[in-house]
Amino acid sequence: MEQLNTRCCIVGGGPAGMMLGFLLARAGVEVSILEKHADFLRDFRGDTIHPSTLDLLHELGLLEKFLQRPHDEVRQLTGWIGDSHLRMADFTHLPTHCKFLAFMPQWDFLNFFTEEAKRYPSFRLLTNTEATDLLVEDGLVAGVRAKSPQGPLAIRAGVTVAADGRQSILRQRAGLESIHLGAPMDVLWMRISRADSDPPITLGRVDFGRILVLLNRGTYWQCALIIPKGAYDDLRARGLPAFQAQLPSWLPFCAIALQSSPTGTRSSC
Repeated sequence: MEQLNTRCCIVGGGPAGMMLGFLLARAGVEVSILEKHADFLRDFRGDTIHPSTLDLLHELGLLEKFLQRPHDEVRQLTGWIGDSHLRMADFTHLPTHCKFLAFMPQWDFLNFFTEEAKRYPSFRLLTNTEATDLLVEDGLVAGVRAKSPQGPLAIRAGVTVAADGRQSILRQRAGLESIHLGAPMDVLWMRISRADSDPPITLGRVDFGRILVLLNRGTYWQCALIIPKGAYDDLRARGLPAFQAQLPSWLPFCAIALQSSPTGTRSSC
């Protein structure tokens, strides 16, 4: 088994893990991040950069460089409640440096911080490397065990950070209690192709106990349908065609295009 040593080992290369890794490397602390995937190219992740986060980037001196990446800036959010079209949020009054919400794919956000962190010699990112267990010595966590394409690894660290998500292996191994808030809803993510005639802004729809969030991705809408907790099994049992048939009533601005499509819908759910 290959052995590595580091001052701090962070398991999970998501926004939390990558930001922590960057800050530690910037401070001169030797840090290694373990990411089980080969890259960050995964869809349907948190793609909104809030004004408070943009303020942090400004404080770090990275904002101008960050905003050179392709992104959308939204200063107001509008949507439908029933048949009424309303302004639902206005960021132009915020006491922040950037008075807008930035939309950027999460993989671009993570790639940006990876590039910035790699400027520091104390930073190391191990991709295709998945933590499988903790290294425990004399009752203390001394690092992690991991697997990589080159074989098993033992990574010894003075500090180990579990940033590996809601199904954290390390949290389970450490016996840390997970607190469930019990949100009474589930979210279904989907793509719906976007026509040139569709509104250019980010929209949402609230109607009859149903919430549909639409994020403008240029050529398509990234949609989040919020449903009651446990309702997915019934929705799935009724089938995809029945679900697609409801889309025109939820998306009135593209109802004609949805109904006239040869397949009955222009979505790619």
